[in-house]
Amino acid sequence: MSENDATTGKPDLVALRAEIQQTRADLGETVQALAAKADVKARAREQVTQTRQRLLEQAAFATGRLREAAGHATANVKDAAGQTVVASEDAAHDVAVRVRNNQLPVLLIAAGLAAVAGVILIVRGRR
Repeated sequence: MSENDATTGKPDLVALRAEIQQTRADLGETVQALAAKADVKARAREQVTQTRQRLLEQAAFATGRLREAAGHATANVKDAAGQTVVASEDAAHDVAVRVRNNQLPVLLIAAGLAAVAGVILIVRGRR
């Protein structure tokens, strides 16, 4: 009976040792997890690193969108400036054509200036 107990006891001993090894491994992992949670400085550094990375990504995205919008705005301003130049040239040309076609306002202005000059000469001559 002692031989049977010895042979049947060995598998129990092997199983117990395996269970002890597994428990030690689990305990080691638990201790590491607790140590990581207790390390406030490391957790704070990790949080700062993550936040910084997120902010850098957001800044890069916003910069890209801003540059794109600035490019569109520049193109729109150039188009508007070109249209304004064309419109002002057309308006100046229209005014010049009207003056060439209708000399009456120019003659009236010239006559008015001549009348003012005459009045000035008459007033000066009386003094």
